[in-house]
Amino acid sequence: MNRHTATRRRFVGISAAAGGLALLPPGAAAQRTAEGAAVTWRGVVLGAVGTIVVHHPDRIAAERLVARALNEVRRLDGLFSLYREDSALVALNRRGALEAPPADMVRLLAACARYAELTGGAFDPTVQPLWRLYFEHFSRPGADPAGPPAAALSAALGRVGYGRILVGRDRIALGARGMQVTLNGIAQGYITDRIVELLRDGGIERTMVDLGEARVLGSRPDGRPWQVGLADPDDPGRVRETLGLVDRAVATSGGYGMAFDPAGRFGHILDPRTGASPRLHRSVSVVAPDATTADALSTAFSLMPPPAIDAALARLRGVAAHLVHADGSAGVRTAG
Repeated sequence: MNRHTATRRRFVGISAAAGGLALLPPGAAAQRTAEGAAVTWRGVVLGAVGTIVVHHPDRIAAERLVARALNEVRRLDGLFSLYREDSALVALNRRGALEAPPADMVRLLAACARYAELTGGAFDPTVQPLWRLYFEHFSRPGADPAGPPAAALSAALGRVGYGRILVGRDRIALGARGMQVTLNGIAQGYITDRIVELLRDGGIERTMVDLGEARVLGSRPDGRPWQVGLADPDDPGRVRETLGLVDRAVATSGGYGMAFDPAGRFGHILDPRTGASPRLHRSVSVVAPDATTADALSTAFSLMPPPAIDAALARLRGVAAHLVHADGSAGVRTAG
């Protein structure tokens, strides 16, 4: 669940209503500007609905940029997806090792280790055995509403631990039988960053990209900040707060997104240290310089009390956390 001002008269707006974010349009006039008519794509990336809208004086050049962006999205989705049988991640989980791994997989797992260390293990890509345990438990008829048995939970926790992933340029290996990796708490941010970088390399300097997490370059073409709305956790269809962003990324995590059980006691954000599903915050939105950071930290901060969040933020620059606590109160924590 993570930048440059511009003078060129071209920009990209990419938007999605996913992940607790809503990109707020600047108005109907933006549908056709001096940059030309929009070239638009809509689709699904790792389960999130995304839209790419490119404004450019040369429509053919805009279409080529969109095509390049889509090819990159498809390539990265083919690496990180948990649901595609041919993905590199599925191969890693199935075999327990991956020979000659893709460079993007190596980079992303290295980033996972950094965020895991920063958050005291609250962020952990090996949490997948816990997710499977809760999913399978509550999929059975007559499932105990109190959750999985203690013995099963203990066994699943024995297969969790980011420190047991061995990551090298030539080989990635999981250090225990039954370990599995999920990148769902960071991959959308990483893909967002890669698409922004691709567009920037193509000459785009004013950009908003949202493929589940949002990142902007520069300001809107009229000089104003890009507007991103944060969803109300009690009514996700309503915008609770609007952020004006320039050269920043934002990601939101919240327990309201999915629950394993009908009563909603066990949410999809599971603590890899305890196996529990705490509800410390109704939602957490992180603003950071890049979408990878925002995505990972919004996931981890959902499992951390404010003092622990403050300790992590003290080691960062340009990062802020917008919290809606369990009691409904809200606040913003910032890096020192």
